Amino acid sequence: DMQEDKEAIFDAVDNIKLCLSTFIPMLATMTIIRENMRKAAAKGFINATDCADYLVKKGMPFRTAYKITGGLVALCISKNTTLEELPLDEYKQQSELFDEDVYKAISLDTCVKERKSYGGPSPECVILQVETVRKKLEELCNG
Repeated sequence: DMQEDKEAIFDAVDNIKLCLSTFIPMLATMTIIRENMRKAAAKGFINATDCADYLVKKGMPFRTAYKITGGLVALCISKNTTLEELPLDEYKQQSELFDEDVYKAISLDTCVKERKSYGGPSPECVILQVETVRKKLEELCNG
């Protein structure tokens, strides 16, 4: 059979069709609860790198900043809180470089807006991605 070399492609197409038959109705009926998404993101410590970067921008070596941030994350976990909710005095116990502006640097909004690499979540990147997909769909539909 001359199709044996294409078996993986056929399987992939079948899997994509199954995914789309599930995904399309799910998207049409799902409800996005922004506050729940924000809480889940904060509990995941996605802003930990931004905390370390904050210290680096203030002159601290990254290795030291990384270690301090790891300690802060461990502290947050033990107190069942997030980096955004941790009091400033807890930060200052780890380093005097921390100041009130740390909260802006580690806010989830700032973290998202600063991720501007290709495919990143910043609003302008998302808009570009949507425009790119729309153009490709138009090309496919129009031939």
